[in-house]
Amino acid sequence: MPKRILQGTVVSDACDKSVVVLVERRVKHPVFKKIVRKSSKFMAHDENNASKKGDVVRIQECRPISKRKTWEVVGDSAEA
Repeated sequence: MPKRILQGTVVSDACDKSVVVLVERRVKHPVFKKIVRKSSKFMAHDENNASKKGDVVRIQECRPISKRKTWEVVGDSAEA
């Protein structure tokens, strides 16, 4: 089964080898029929501490690395 890949913005890089990535998606509201933005934050593993706050990165599902980290940084979206 293929692993999910998401794209988002780094909102925190304070931890060592970890970043928090904000992933936004646009969905239609069921009652008002208006497009609204929903967001989720994911803790991702960044082995080389390459990502900085504000960077747009792609993350991929991986094995559990810690209690909250089950994603890893694949690379910047500019590389893809």
